[in-house]
Amino acid sequence: MPPALTLELLATPAGVSGVRRALRSHGIDVQLCASELVTNVIRHVGEGVPVTVRVWRDGGLLRLGVTDPDPRALPVLVGAAGSEAESGRGLALLDALAVRWGVEQEAGRKTVWCELFADAGETPERPGRRGSSAGALGHVSARS
Repeated sequence: MPPALTLELLATPAGVSGVRRALRSHGIDVQLCASELVTNVIRHVGEGVPVTVRVWRDGGLLRLGVTDPDPRALPVLVGAAGSEAESGRGLALLDALAVRWGVEQEAGRKTVWCELFADAGETPERPGRRGSSAGALGHVSARS
């Protein structure tokens, strides 16, 4: 299992590519989820804002967290995106891949996190996956 990893970067399209490369050893699901979460920061908070991406093992799960400086821009899982829609699929992908996901709000920042099976053999399509318990905003916990 790869060691825990923390990446400090600016939310840019090049940064998304760099995150995928840096997380290669953590598996494709972690790469996809991190890519989608950093892309959400670009789209909803702004390009060029500082972002911290963290990955660590928590028991049999890998936990991924993406922290940005806007505690108000919360992710919303929308219904199925239409075939012509240019966006709206990122959180659906995260919801499909993750065991669960959510948001932690703090003064001056938020972290969108998800948990994925650390065993690459246990995927959403295979037995053993627990259903996502995320709702419209995932599990939201606020800290001051």
